[in-house]
Amino acid sequence: MTTRPVLFDSPFLLGFDQTRALIDRAAKAAAESYPPYNVEQLGESAVRISLAVAGFAPDDLAITLEGRQLTIAGKREPAPDQAFLHRGIAARGFVRSFVLADGLEVEGAQLEHGLLHVDLKRPEQAQTVRRIPISIG
Repeated sequence: MTTRPVLFDSPFLLGFDQTRALIDRAAKAAAESYPPYNVEQLGESAVRISLAVAGFAPDDLAITLEGRQLTIAGKREPAPDQAFLHRGIAARGFVRSFVLADGLEVEGAQLEHGLLHVDLKRPEQAQTVRRIPISIG
């Protein structure tokens, strides 16, 4: 049995306990292979995730955001009167997850020509410096 090195055990990285769990979730999500997807940089603060979901209708797809985990799921039910002589097109369902960085927001989703596009954006934030008062004890 091998042990993984602990990445966030430095005393300078306080409060990063959840980061280890996020890295584990991201590694698990990266191991999934269906459906194929692209992640595209659109400008300075926008990202687009595109999944190949040919054959899925908007009602067959669900996009949820729980905390920082974006989950895209697809489930297709064949019509009961379909009879296949050969079935070479996959009709299986899928669940694909992405862990989003802090501040990244889902702008919207669009199904176009068999591709599901999910647009993400990081709003511009002004850098603020906050002065911490020192009390006399």
